[in-house]
Amino acid sequence: MAEVELLSTPHNIQISDVTCDSFRITWEMAHEDTSRVTHYFIDLSRKEGSEHNRFKHRDVPTKLVAKAGPLPMAVRGHWFLSPRKEYCVAVQTAIRQPDGDYQVSEWSQVVEFCTGDYAMEHLQQLLDKAQAASGRMLRFSVFYRNQSPEYFQYVRSECGGAMLPSFKDNSGSHGSPINGKLRGVFLSCNTEFDTGLPPKDSPYGPLRFQISAERLLNPSTNLYFADFYCMYTAYHYVVLVLAPAGSEGDNFCKSHLPRLDLTTNRFLTYTPGEAPVFCHASDVILEVLYTEPLLLEHGILSQISGRHQLMSLSTANAKKDPSCKVCNISVGR
Repeated sequence: MAEVELLSTPHNIQISDVTCDSFRITWEMAHEDTSRVTHYFIDLSRKEGSEHNRFKHRDVPTKLVAKAGPLPMAVRGHWFLSPRKEYCVAVQTAIRQPDGDYQVSEWSQVVEFCTGDYAMEHLQQLLDKAQAASGRMLRFSVFYRNQSPEYFQYVRSECGGAMLPSFKDNSGSHGSPINGKLRGVFLSCNTEFDTGLPPKDSPYGPLRFQISAERLLNPSTNLYFADFYCMYTAYHYVVLVLAPAGSEGDNFCKSHLPRLDLTTNRFLTYTPGEAPVFCHASDVILEVLYTEPLLLEHGILSQISGRHQLMSLSTANAKKDPSCKVCNISVGR
């Protein structure tokens, strides 16, 4: 029986063109193997808490099998890929035998990479879903922010009376481009149906800062859509970004987020006139990230009349429900 010529081990693994749910992979192998190899085996696994390469034995099948073709090879739309996750990948080449078995190479070295944020096309899908859930528009007149007395005391004593922007946390969709990358001050604007006023309760603290809607929402600011999510409840949240035109935050949003028309969008509108009219969507909870410092002297600080310990309603670092059909898209959570 003729001795079987072994396949060389793939080496110099290179990952490129990484998105939230795809990547391209290439490698080098012996020249004589190029015409013999019929299949590629790809071992793809998440980095956290697992062995880099679970397929250590030559007779164990891999997760991804592809017919051999020109490199680099594209891996896209795979169910296992999610935004902003660290992955480990290794490669094995193979020759399919007449009996259906495979002659395989040794596994390559393991290479690590991290998937990216939602691209504009993915955010547009999320935006379409959010628009369908937005409901009718209700008038409002102020943006507001609830916090503890200690927070506002700190703002006065250490920040010169200005609420300073801080990085957006990781709540909501994993793939939202603003998570951990864009600074801002979170505000609310939702009102109660019966009064047209901000709600009496808040999970964030007993003191409420209120500022005129006209000061922040006007033709000199740009509005962007950033996220749509829920937290295993019937409530859905829409994250919007308000950025003064030409600001650092505005420049970031221009290249990462869909811009909304101030007068015709389905979430937060400004209608100009002698007495401008401001409206918010009624069927979603809006979280508005304003990208610049806000001075306490430009608004009013007062005690709320309701409860302020409804922590179940807090969205701080909240994880998105991956099973919700209303607010998830197919490229990950």
